[in-house]
Amino acid sequence: MTRETIAIDMDEVLADTLKKVIFKFNEESGETVTLEQLQGIKLRDMHPQHVDTLSQLLLDREFFRDLEVFPDAVRVVKRLTEHYDVYIATAAMDVPTSFDAKYEWLLEHFPFLDPQHFIFCGNKGIVGTDYLIDDNPKQLRAFKGKGIMYNAAHNIHEEGFDRVHSWQEVEAYFLNDK
Repeated sequence: MTRETIAIDMDEVLADTLKKVIFKFNEESGETVTLEQLQGIKLRDMHPQHVDTLSQLLLDREFFRDLEVFPDAVRVVKRLTEHYDVYIATAAMDVPTSFDAKYEWLLEHFPFLDPQHFIFCGNKGIVGTDYLIDDNPKQLRAFKGKGIMYNAAHNIHEEGFDRVHSWQEVEAYFLNDK
């Protein structure tokens, strides 16, 4: 029997990327941006005068290496692997310098996943899994399977996808009847 497949995005789904972005951005720019101010808006749209600062932060080869893991993500992903074939699909081509750090981060926090299941891509329309859990509506629209919107500050006004707000909700969505 073939198992269903799930692809999971890394940034703002498994990893709290925005927390570090805000901290580093404020440190470099002298601004005092808070998460609450970013509800429904992206940082680059809020402060277009600092778009170069933001780009430079993300291009740092180590930026993605020490991100915090969202609560319960490791435990739930491990449970998912008992019932689904799980892949990590990250749009690393958006920040090509992130590859090594993201790969090392995934190995550290999700050592039970097969690195052959790590997909470093641009457009996730090429990902052929049954489900995609992602925070980016553009990626979810390109995806051909069932898209699940992981709630994030920038996507709170997006509609048209099933939405989960936490890893406990992911667990309930996929594993309540297992």
